Amino acid sequence: MEKMSKSHEDYLEAIVMLGGTTEVSVRSVDIANKMGVSKASVNKAVTALKEKALAEQPYYGDVTLTEAGYAYGTAVYDRHRMLSKFLNKELGIPEDVAEQEACLMEHAISDESFEKWRAYIKKLDL
Repeated sequence: MEKMSKSHEDYLEAIVMLGGTTEVSVRSVDIANKMGVSKASVNKAVTALKEKALAEQPYYGDVTLTEAGYAYGTAVYDRHRMLSKFLNKELGIPEDVAEQEACLMEHAISDESFEKWRAYIKKLDL
């Protein structure tokens, strides 16, 4: 899937982190609280995600991810967790710094580079 904006990736990741799936919906207010943004910001982002067929939301309803949205959000979340864990556990970077830097790196690294990094890490058995 083609890369989207960091902001939209963050929304998908937040929905996944809140337990959202193709079957389980998440309230807009919970997304807003998780991300520290207004409900209006969530509404705007969800509208964009719906236009990209990544999320569904009935009028004033909760947000559910499509198969594509769940796959994308899960991929971003998995990247974040792997990068954060590597930075913290293997390089000794403090957890809070590792979290912040993983958030930046998860958006910047290409799919190809990430897969090569993941394969390298697996070879090291970390």
